Amino acid sequence: MSEIASAAGVSRQTLYKEFGSRDEFAQALVIHEGERFLDAVDAAVREHLDDPRAAVGAALGAFLRTAGEDPLVRILLSDDGTGGLLPFVTTQGMPVVEWATARLAATIEDGWPEAPRAKVQLLAESLVRLAISHVTAPGESPEATAGRMGELLGPFIDEALGV
Repeated sequence: MSEIASAAGVSRQTLYKEFGSRDEFAQALVIHEGERFLDAVDAAVREHLDDPRAAVGAALGAFLRTAGEDPLVRILLSDDGTGGLLPFVTTQGMPVVEWATARLAATIEDGWPEAPRAKVQLLAESLVRLAISHVTAPGESPEATAGRMGELLGPFIDEALGV
C-alpha cells in the first residue's frame, strides 16, 4: 500500500480511508480493470444482436483475447496465491463474479429484452464463471475455446434468448 500511495501521490492513510483495506483496494482494482474486458464483451455482443450464439461466442472470444494480451492479467496469473491478486478472481472472487454477472446480464437484457430475467441471469453467471476459469487455466486459443463453449451452450442460448 505504501508503494501504491507513493505512486498515486497520496498518503497511505488516504488510501486506507478511501478503500478500507488492502483487500478492498485489490478487489476495486480487479473490478476497475475488468471494466475494459467487459467493454470489449459489450461491443462484441452488440455486433451480433441478430445471432445470439454468435454474440456469445464473439463476447467470450473478445474477453479471452483481451485478458490474454493484458499485462496485469499476466502478473495475476504468475501469482502463486500467497499475496497477489489471484485470490480476488478465484477463492475470494464472489464480489467480482457478482459485479461481472450484473454487467453482462444488463448487456444481454439490452440486446434481447424479451428474454426471461432468470435465464439471462443464469446465462450471464455461467459465462462469467467459464470466462474466469478459462483465463486462469487457459487451454486452447481464445477462438477455439469460444467456439467450443458456444457449441456447448448453444441450445440454452437459443431457449433463453427466444431464438
